[in-house]
Amino acid sequence: MKLLVTGGAGFIGSAVVRLAVARGHHVINLDALTYAACLDNVAPVADSPLYDFVQADIRNRPALDAAFATYQPDAVMHLAAESHVDRSIDGPGDFIATNITGTYNMLEAARSYWVQAGKTDTFRFHHISTDEVFGSLGPTGQFSEDTPYDPRSPYSASKASSDHLVRAWAETYGLPVVLTNCSNNYGPFHFPEKLIPVVILNALAGKPLPIYGDGSNIRDWLYVEDHADALLLVLKKGQLGRSYNIGGENERSNLELVQTLCAILDELRPKAAPSSSSEAVGHKKPSYADQITFVTDRPGHDARYAIDPSRMRDELGWRPSVTVEEGLRLTVQWYLDNEKWWRALQQRHGVGERLGVGS
Repeated sequence: MKLLVTGGAGFIGSAVVRLAVARGHHVINLDALTYAACLDNVAPVADSPLYDFVQADIRNRPALDAAFATYQPDAVMHLAAESHVDRSIDGPGDFIATNITGTYNMLEAARSYWVQAGKTDTFRFHHISTDEVFGSLGPTGQFSEDTPYDPRSPYSASKASSDHLVRAWAETYGLPVVLTNCSNNYGPFHFPEKLIPVVILNALAGKPLPIYGDGSNIRDWLYVEDHADALLLVLKKGQLGRSYNIGGENERSNLELVQTLCAILDELRPKAAPSSSSEAVGHKKPSYADQITFVTDRPGHDARYAIDPSRMRDELGWRPSVTVEEGLRLTVQWYLDNEKWWRALQQRHGVGERLGVGS
């Protein structure tokens, strides 16, 4: 297939681009290259004849029309979005403009192309979203595709809005769509402002490892390369008009997650022992867990997310390939091996700062 992937220089989008090209698809990566994007993320496929890059903003409708006209894609995988909850607390306007208005532009550009190019029987618009649209769970239960929407942050509200737009364009205009809502992603090329890369990089730098509140907030963790595999499967075999929840089947509290990361780092990059024997007397072996610091909680912090993945499993035969412990080990090793990549990104605006504290 010829795939137009929006946000393909971002974290999840680049994983989709790399995998799609590896599987023989022609990929057009459309990305505005905002602060969290990085073309190094797609460097492994940048020289492939199956890869094209278009620098364009989904808020720019004429640029989208031009991309559709030039490349004539068979399908769209729409991942471009502002995605950091803390940044949405500080500056919700960008999230409204990109996630809502940008998705509207994508839908209208896709609909115009779909009709004019006569793609009515073959075209697909795959909208990629988040489990955060469902709100917050208590100690039990899971989000299913039928869970009512209850977004709690500007980010999740903007993504919920975009989901509703996609469903409306399917119902009103017949646009052939599929939707997916995923749990928290992690893995290689994760922009260094999210929890897992923050912990890894702060640990290596000897800085505090910040955990919001008491660390009891629970997330379901999905390895990004597993997610990319699931997204391509939904694009190919998902039922039109249907949504699919993609989960990692790996629930962990934030504190458990950070403690696991510290244990992996202790093994793969042990901290230096005390410099003198006198300092070492009576002291336990140094661990990165000693750097854990509890900080003021995020405003409106959702208590728990958990996905019921049975539709993906039963209808499409998909399950994640790694446990969270296996995926975290792969992730830590990737960061240890790719210092040049993350070192350059640490100079970008907001990286390394506490954001989203509210007022």
